[in-house]
Amino acid sequence: MRLGTRKLIDRGMTALGIGSIVLLAAALLVFLAPIVVRGLGAFVFRGTIEYRQLTLEKFGRGDVDAVEAEQAEAVEARRPVYEMLSAYKKELADGHESLDEAKKQFRADRKEMRRHEGLADQQRADAQAELDRREAELDRRGEQLAKHEASLVELEELIRELLGPEPGQSVPVLWRDQYGQTRWDRAQVKLDQILNVETWVDQDDPDQPRVRVLVPRADAFEGTTLAPLFPYIENNAEAMLLPRLTFYWRFLTDTSFDAHFFGGIWPEILGTIYLTLGAMLFAVPMGVVAAIYLVEYAREGFLVRVLRTFINTLAGVPSIVFGLFGLAFFISTMHVSPSKSVLAGSMTLAMLILPMVIRASEEAIRAVPATYKEAALSLGASKWWAVLTVILPAALPGVLTGIVISMGRAAGETAPIIFTAAVSVGKPLWPWEALSQPTPALPWNIYNLATEHEAVDEIRHVQYGMVLTLVLLVLLLNAAAIVMRARISKKLRA
Repeated sequence: MRLGTRKLIDRGMTALGIGSIVLLAAALLVFLAPIVVRGLGAFVFRGTIEYRQLTLEKFGRGDVDAVEAEQAEAVEARRPVYEMLSAYKKELADGHESLDEAKKQFRADRKEMRRHEGLADQQRADAQAELDRREAELDRRGEQLAKHEASLVELEELIRELLGPEPGQSVPVLWRDQYGQTRWDRAQVKLDQILNVETWVDQDDPDQPRVRVLVPRADAFEGTTLAPLFPYIENNAEAMLLPRLTFYWRFLTDTSFDAHFFGGIWPEILGTIYLTLGAMLFAVPMGVVAAIYLVEYAREGFLVRVLRTFINTLAGVPSIVFGLFGLAFFISTMHVSPSKSVLAGSMTLAMLILPMVIRASEEAIRAVPATYKEAALSLGASKWWAVLTVILPAALPGVLTGIVISMGRAAGETAPIIFTAAVSVGKPLWPWEALSQPTPALPWNIYNLATEHEAVDEIRHVQYGMVLTLVLLVLLLNAAAIVMRARISKKLRA
């Protein structure tokens, strides 16, 4: 090959490698940027007076005097809202009273007309037409009042979700109903729902999808005493909710309350750590011992080839199959726990990552120069002692690489723990409780909150906070293993 052609190929391969690295970095940036930005929203956000009131009343945190002063300020700003609602309710009551009087008069007039049998046909027809017109007008007024009452009920519910229960009302049972919006970003969503009604309009072309249109809610109350409510809420929302920049670091250490509407994710973090470390506790010794046997002791033959085929096949089995296996074998057959438990989940995850640990350990042991073992044996060491003191320490950096990869997979798996360990809500477990109790875990709770929660849009910040925490937790575990591997490699080189 000519020198010019070789240089051209080398430069092309270099450019291809650099391009691949740049493309991978860009893909990671696109993937991680939304997780980091939205995940930080679980820790840093603009908390309203409702948040500070909840934190003080339920958790005992905050300045009592400052919160009470802010509450008084917020109550004063909200007072016109409740006054306008009361005035409109009185207007509706007066409308019903007027309608009832009109209906009573209509019935009396109709009865009177029926008594006059001597009326001419034309007179009777004119009178009946007038009665029909009045009856239609009464029905229209009744329908309008009913429509306004339904709109008022919907509006009051939205205002209650924004500002909390009206002063003097009974305290609801659920925390989410006892307070208004605790986060300013969610309060803005409720404000938009109060000010506008979402409708869908068909386009001229029937093949085109319907178009989302926002209609001002004030249009339905135009000409009533409630019409000034909407500009008042729009212009005084901050005065009613008093948003302040908040740093909630206890998101990592608090227990969740009211189905993750409030509190933190400590049980999920602790459960993920238990499951990951438990899986490594089972998988690493078995995987390393199996790799030593396959490399140093097993004779190449049909049985060993079949065994390697099984190991490679297990590495490609879907994770949901391991979950069903764990339920059937560890729980139903071996009875390692009465039902779901961290122990059963850890053993299932260990089966999942065991092929990966075996293959990585095999390659690391094979990479150790044969002269190491020959030197140890020539000095009189037994084969097992040579493996234990010479080969295994030399292969340890490669073994740790496989452990790091396996640890990341074990921490992020969802399917294997659905049937064996995970629950949606739970308290933090002590280590000895892990032998018989299930636990929340970040992968399962992320899936559960994103797909099955009753108010999925209300807790998006919790979902992204969990994802960010899981990514950081995996990176932290991997970093610890990488640092350990580097130190061991440094000692070996010395």
